[in-house]
Amino acid sequence: MKPSLFAESDKDPLSYRIGEPMRFAFRATGAPSGARIRWALTGDDGRQASGELPCPVPGAVCPVPGAVCPVPGTAVPGNSAPETPAPGLPRPGFVRLRADLLAPDGAELAHFEGGAGADVDAIRADTPLPPDFDAFWARRKAALAAVPMDGAQCREIASPLAGVRLFELSVPCAGGRPSTGFLSIPDRPGPFSARIHFHGYNESWEPSAYATPPAERLLQDEILLDLSAHGFKLNREPAYYAALRAESGSNGHDYAFDPVQNSDPETAYFGGMAWRVMRGLEYLKSRPEWDRRTLVAEGGSCGGLQTIWAAALDHDVTECRPFIPWCCNLAGPAAGREHGDWFVEWVPALAYYDPVNLARLIPATCRTTITWAGLGDYICPPSGVMAFYNTLRCPKSITFIQGAMHLYVPPKPHQTGKRGAP
Repeated sequence: MKPSLFAESDKDPLSYRIGEPMRFAFRATGAPSGARIRWALTGDDGRQASGELPCPVPGAVCPVPGAVCPVPGTAVPGNSAPETPAPGLPRPGFVRLRADLLAPDGAELAHFEGGAGADVDAIRADTPLPPDFDAFWARRKAALAAVPMDGAQCREIASPLAGVRLFELSVPCAGGRPSTGFLSIPDRPGPFSARIHFHGYNESWEPSAYATPPAERLLQDEILLDLSAHGFKLNREPAYYAALRAESGSNGHDYAFDPVQNSDPETAYFGGMAWRVMRGLEYLKSRPEWDRRTLVAEGGSCGGLQTIWAAALDHDVTECRPFIPWCCNLAGPAAGREHGDWFVEWVPALAYYDPVNLARLIPATCRTTITWAGLGDYICPPSGVMAFYNTLRCPKSITFIQGAMHLYVPPKPHQTGKRGAP
């Protein structure tokens, strides 16, 4: 059996109050005799604590920081540290728990990341709302409207799924690049509901974003637009995308990470992406096959960011379904919130694109379901995702998964924390 390590908080991970201690129970499987757990605890209050514990016997409860709490009648060797729970947070936020299961020789056998939150419903955005926020987006929409959709190319290609027609789409757009993607439509009389899908950061340059989608990604009963974040041509050779990605970076940074470029909201890479999102939706709604009633936006990570833009900037979107949404509360790290080592450096101009501010524009007619977020995901930190959720004024729900990291969900059963009605 491959060794594994998991931990759970002693109550619902979203239910703690400010100042309330948090206890975690480790569960290890497949660990050899003499294994141990090395843990580190950080949080939105700047705390830092770490230590090691003997590998727990089945059912043993391990407070962090502290020692293994032995089950009655069970001897746990090396139980010498005080049984002290993690101190409570002094403000609304999250505690981050990282742990490694180590072999007797120190080799890492398994890794865990998770945590818990205190007064999470009171978490508010650290990213400020610009005073001209609404005017900025009105200007951006006007600039897009000045570029007509005349000349849109929708070229039919071979479909891998019977009963579905597939097209390569390219629509003129503001910002210097068209809005492009794969459009699939059921090959029978409509009308149909419509769905737009967005890709993650690195995924947006991979074959799954530019090569003809396989049959399992197409829908037989809905219109689907699989939209590129970058407006590139489809079904080209890998060298074309590698060169275009290199051109999309600036000042030694990959796309969207350059603080100089991001210092002006008109030059930020996110600006062109947002235009392509709006234009893709505009074209999708122009299709006569659409039923004019249901329009779903979905995507994860950077695709979750674009999903939020879609719902905020086009009020015909009826359902917003992001998961692990990226870039929520971009000012959080600068304000002392816990974060990972892969994040966009905060500059004030990014406030125009931050989901915590775009959340204000999502109307009550659009249900927003954050299908999952990770309590161990610090590329998309829980405090930022919760700040976005708390700003929403529409029907909403969210599910946090214990032990989930970026693009990773542990096998069931796993602990969850939820808000809203599913």
